[in-house]
Amino acid sequence: MDPDGRAYGAARWLAGRGIGEGSRVALDVPDVLPWFLGADLLGAASLVVEPAWTPAERAAVLADARPDLVVTAAAPPPAGPVEQAGDGETFFYLPTTSGSSGSPKVLVRTRDSWLRSFAALGPLPGPVLIPGPLSSSLFLFGALHARWCGRPVVTMPRWDAEAAARTEAATVHLVPAMLSALLAVLERRGGRCALRTVVCGGAHVGDELRERFARVLPEAELVEYYGSAEHSLIAIRRGAGGLRPVPGVELDVRDGVLWVRSPLACAGQLRDGDLRAAGDWTTVGDLVEFDASGALTVRGRAGATISSGGRLVPAEEVEAVLRTAPGVVDVLVTGTPHPRLGELVTAVVEGSPRLGELRAVARDRLSPANRPRRWLAVESLPRTASGKPARALVAAGLADGTLPVEPLR
Repeated sequence: MDPDGRAYGAARWLAGRGIGEGSRVALDVPDVLPWFLGADLLGAASLVVEPAWTPAERAAVLADARPDLVVTAAAPPPAGPVEQAGDGETFFYLPTTSGSSGSPKVLVRTRDSWLRSFAALGPLPGPVLIPGPLSSSLFLFGALHARWCGRPVVTMPRWDAEAAARTEAATVHLVPAMLSALLAVLERRGGRCALRTVVCGGAHVGDELRERFARVLPEAELVEYYGSAEHSLIAIRRGAGGLRPVPGVELDVRDGVLWVRSPLACAGQLRDGDLRAAGDWTTVGDLVEFDASGALTVRGRAGATISSGGRLVPAEEVEAVLRTAPGVVDVLVTGTPHPRLGELVTAVVEGSPRLGELRAVARDRLSPANRPRRWLAVESLPRTASGKPARALVAAGLADGTLPVEPLR
């Protein structure tokens, strides 16, 4: 993946501390890429520490990963080339699940699993904007894919829609909430935008957001993908054809839940330093269906389904609808306890929408059982490193009263 002098310098520094093929390193550094590529040159697997982890989460992740070295140093100076160790089956990355719906798990990924993923996404124009931390596998994937394409990478330590709109990058990797914010800036200011390709993952892209994209950036291509930390890319959508499985990826729907067999999938999970190999067919519990044309529709994670009044409400579908309401920056829908219904469908909204407009969108687009009964406003939703709302943190904050919310009026 196109190492450079700084990566060679990092490799030599790591080798001098005993790191070699089969080693594991934890990167607790702001400048991730030189260290990551340097470790890969030696055949070592890297875990990128997420700064937002709590002390307990950090301790649990490191206990599962059992790194041979935790790197906290500044990247060393450039050095001469280092011969690459290992092959396509060498472990090179220890991704952690995002924590959007629970505590992070430590996964194990081979080089080939992501090289095949890069090929499935295909070449993209550069420069490539990576508008978030490389502790997120979504953004790290974008940065390494750009290197695979031979394109320069432009990084932003945190999301800034105004700065992204001014960029000279031709491609950007982001999630739907970021795309909505970017389009809002472009709608407000008008004028030229250099972006020609927008790669969007992490959550469902609704029809309204897709239509808005086509209106605001008519010369740009929207590339949507559906995947997971465990499976990498599962399906890709370009144009109007719907999500289509990546070639070589086999899908099976069992009782509405998607199971995947894929050469792009991770090798397994680390627990207390030991690898627990993944099975042939695996699932993360996503609810899906295929239409008559063979296109895949993702209804959301089974764990994000709310049981209210005997009905199962797919939270992510409700969120996709509510994000289209004026003034909504983002929204997370969850269940809160109710003595009669079991759970009350509750919308936690970031932004400055009017409650009447939100309810009108819900009446127009959602069945009565799926409409939120409780509406809460929050200044800023807790988020994972990739920018997705942290579902587990919101649910816990509502349960113990620590999430600063107030009734939406």
